[in-house]
Amino acid sequence: MATTTVCLAPMTATSNGSWDGDNPLHHSLPLIILQICLVLVVTRSLAFLLRPLRQPRVIAEIIGGILLGPSALGRSKRFMDNVFPKQGMAVLDTLANIGLLFFLFLVGLELDLRSIRRTGKGALAIAIAGITLPFVLGIGTSVVLRHTVVEGAHQGPFLVFMGVALSITAFPVLARILAELKLLTTDLGRMAMSAAAVNDVAAWILLALAIALSGSGSPIISLWVLLTGIGFVACVAIFLRPVLAWMARRSLEGEPVKESYVCATLAIVLAAGFATDAIGIHALFGAFMVGVVVPKDGPFPGVLIEKVEDLVSGLFLPLYFVSSGLKTNVAAIRGSRSWGLLVLVITNACLGKIGGTVIASLIAKIPVREAFTLGFLMNTKGLVELIVLNIGKDRKVLNDETFAIMVLMALFTTFITTPIVTGIYRPARSAAPYKHRTVESSNMDSELRVLACFHGLRNIPATINLVEISRGIRRRRLTLYAMHLVELSERSSAISMVHKARRNGLPFWNWRDNTDHMVVAFEAYRQLSDVAIRPMTAISDLDTVHEDIVASALQKRAALILLPFHKMQQLDGTLESIGHAYHLINQRVLRHALCSVAILVDRGLGGAAQVSSSEVSYTVVVLFFGGPNDREALSYGALIAEHPGIALTVLRFLPTPAENLDQSAEDEACISKFRSNSQPSDGSLTYEESAAADMAGIIAAIKNLGRRNLFLVGRSPPAVALVERSDCPELGPVGSYLASSEFSTTASVLIIQRYDPSGETCRLVEEAEVADMPDIPLAIVTPEPSLRAKGQPR
Repeated sequence: MATTTVCLAPMTATSNGSWDGDNPLHHSLPLIILQICLVLVVTRSLAFLLRPLRQPRVIAEIIGGILLGPSALGRSKRFMDNVFPKQGMAVLDTLANIGLLFFLFLVGLELDLRSIRRTGKGALAIAIAGITLPFVLGIGTSVVLRHTVVEGAHQGPFLVFMGVALSITAFPVLARILAELKLLTTDLGRMAMSAAAVNDVAAWILLALAIALSGSGSPIISLWVLLTGIGFVACVAIFLRPVLAWMARRSLEGEPVKESYVCATLAIVLAAGFATDAIGIHALFGAFMVGVVVPKDGPFPGVLIEKVEDLVSGLFLPLYFVSSGLKTNVAAIRGSRSWGLLVLVITNACLGKIGGTVIASLIAKIPVREAFTLGFLMNTKGLVELIVLNIGKDRKVLNDETFAIMVLMALFTTFITTPIVTGIYRPARSAAPYKHRTVESSNMDSELRVLACFHGLRNIPATINLVEISRGIRRRRLTLYAMHLVELSERSSAISMVHKARRNGLPFWNWRDNTDHMVVAFEAYRQLSDVAIRPMTAISDLDTVHEDIVASALQKRAALILLPFHKMQQLDGTLESIGHAYHLINQRVLRHALCSVAILVDRGLGGAAQVSSSEVSYTVVVLFFGGPNDREALSYGALIAEHPGIALTVLRFLPTPAENLDQSAEDEACISKFRSNSQPSDGSLTYEESAAADMAGIIAAIKNLGRRNLFLVGRSPPAVALVERSDCPELGPVGSYLASSEFSTTASVLIIQRYDPSGETCRLVEEAEVADMPDIPLAIVTPEPSLRAKGQPR
């Protein structure tokens, strides 16, 4: 009986519209739009659901692809015929591979060969062992598979593909997991990232070998593919790299990169992809190689990532996971033999990767727990794993059953990494106990340590100006830990930022445009003052960055955490929120901090630039109602009063007879101590009292003070609420009024919460172990020998 071949008619681009009786899903443009929207909804929804489990987004994308494929929704013929018809797959695969092409270019941009050359012997040995043993076990696994479910496959290509698939470590996924688990700044995190970078390069070399061997089967052709591939790499290094370096040199810091340079680079990426596809080693290699040779210094690579990443990573790359999911049929794994093979593959993958890494780590004298943690971290898979499997599937090296087994193996090994690492390892050491956790101190000659957090450039002038007037020039020495809060996202730039911070140890403020401005601001202030500055960076999810802040303050023995208010002043004087997540950060720090906390509502304290010490001329008011928080605010006011450019007014609201007698006694003692220790002869300190106790009387007394630069107030004084409703309860009843537009649009406010050692939460956190958050000396950036001012003791 003759076999009839049905040729599907090619799709036209656009439809005539539903009103004309034309089905839009029979045309490529509306079909691909529907597919993209569906993919985004499914993958983002899964990512949201998996977020409590702290899983990287690649897990959600792999699962989403499988659910849309023949394993779940694709079991419906009607769904597949309408949403993913066979005649529309060419367009989907083409768009997915274009997205993958540019994503691999971004991966190449992340990879700095200089860091690999600087990799220590320990990390290099771990990387080699983590590749060699799983590669050998992969070859052994391939022998079993060839005699069971992959009969007839070419032996050489299949052996290499299986070896590569089992030996890969997903560098971007690993970086994300390390950041999620707060391991980036630990020695273990640095070791894992270094080993993963070496593993990444080795995996691409092995994959090129596998593709070359999977051609027509002729050894001569495979040899020619390899030789021309090596020639392509040499041409890129010799001829293309100088061109890209020339464009990078002409892209100056602080100036926009020419559009022609960006366009030329993207065209080069496409041309390189065409060349490697013509050679026979896949278009992805060309794009990856171009990314590797782009100079990593200056603004040029940052602009390239900024132009490409959101469109590629957010829109086109998920299509590749769906394209992979449409080829994954879990139903192909049927029977005890197939499920046994799945267990065998997972066991060998884990045994090879974890075992090789553990053995090399123990030889390098890494403790057992850290060695096993490193092994599980190096066992993460990701996009490169899917690329290997898809190329093997397209080249008929892997059949449907083997492909499904390998995809599930990659999914399982990556999924277990976060919970297992969380269970067996904590990157911690016991925090050294210390006494000075408040600004108020019995020893006025002790060092005052302040951890000041900031989100960006706009927070810096007010932070520096506040520190300048707080440095206690006559008695207390001040050390400032300046922590930049950087949100870690799934974007390539975030992973690149993590990699670059790990690679060179620099204070990584904002690597695109503002690096020099931020570094110069703090360095200039350090040189003009007696303040020791230690820059730090917290790269974390906004939901958990408060843990970094609290842990760093404890580890650095800070007496005060200074937080920026989550609202920024606009041109019309109103305060506008920069995001609810930043609001929650402040609330969580207030709840968990093991020292005093202050929130600065900045309304242009000192203007938009740093004010030198000789030019400081501020009027500051301390509103004292009583209680521990107000006593802390008064102590801070006393510290500020030491500066010759400060005129301080203390307005005390007298307590009512019904108030707590113990608190009143402590308040009286604090006031007496302040008045006896602060007696300037120039009249720069004023003490006033008010008997007002109701809302109208308190507001009138505050407004009678006139225009002031800065108000200091405790977070929860024993006073009536001065506003009927407030969306910022962390500011307290008085602070909420001072931060409102009905009070002032020019006066900044500092709301202070005193550390309460009796808090149950504080005791629980303090008893826990705290991760070591190393500070980063600016001396790496500047020729200064140290961050500490000359003459200051270490």
